[in-house]
Amino acid sequence: MSFTRSILVFCISIFVFSNCEDTQSKKNKQKDSPSVTQQKVEKTNAAPSKKPAVENTDTNKKTEEEPFRLTNENLREFMAAYGKENPETLVRISTSYGDIHIRLYKETPLHRANFIYLVKQKYFDETFFYRVAKGFVIQGGNSDREQMARKRFEIGEYTIPQEQVKGLKHVRGAVALSKQWVDNPSNRSTPYEFFIVLAKQGASHLDGEHTIFGKVVKGMNIADKISNVPVDGSEWPKENIFIKAEVIK
Repeated sequence: MSFTRSILVFCISIFVFSNCEDTQSKKNKQKDSPSVTQQKVEKTNAAPSKKPAVENTDTNKKTEEEPFRLTNENLREFMAAYGKENPETLVRISTSYGDIHIRLYKETPLHRANFIYLVKQKYFDETFFYRVAKGFVIQGGNSDREQMARKRFEIGEYTIPQEQVKGLKHVRGAVALSKQWVDNPSNRSTPYEFFIVLAKQGASHLDGEHTIFGKVVKGMNIADKISNVPVDGSEWPKENIFIKAEVIK
């Protein structure tokens, strides 16, 4: 083999070896490096995108758009404004036995506004006179119907601060709200259930315990009729006495 040929073979060998090494190196580099897709995934995991912030904003909007419900915290402000816009003081309670007209006292503004509000919300139209204590009281504003429970949930869970007015007693015809007897040292009223005093001598033992917010001005004879219906052992009438309430003026 000539010297020139030997040099040529040597150069070709070096070129082939270098080319193979470069190819292998590129393969190794590609194997060890993350792909473009992986890099994007890792970048996404490393830093949150802006999309969750948009979703959080939507969530906040949904929270702001939730239906209004009464609570002990917003009661005073709401009823003060509602009472000014709805000054009515006369309500008719209709039953199958006849109508009972109730005059509401302006001296008990929270209780008056609450009663007008519930009447206009048609709350009482899902309820009964559910307790009848003959010769003592009849009590309305509750029932065992599903609609009533749903309506209470929609309106809210709250109680009303006591509004005692000097000179108002539990005489015959007085209208007051009931109250919870447990854990209620300030005698806050339950907003939904009212009672009418029937006893001729009144019910003086209740004075100071409940807020009297109105009186029957027409239909005490109807209240007396209801007082005589048959009841079970818990004073619940054996036949439901439905109520329908409306504001007169």
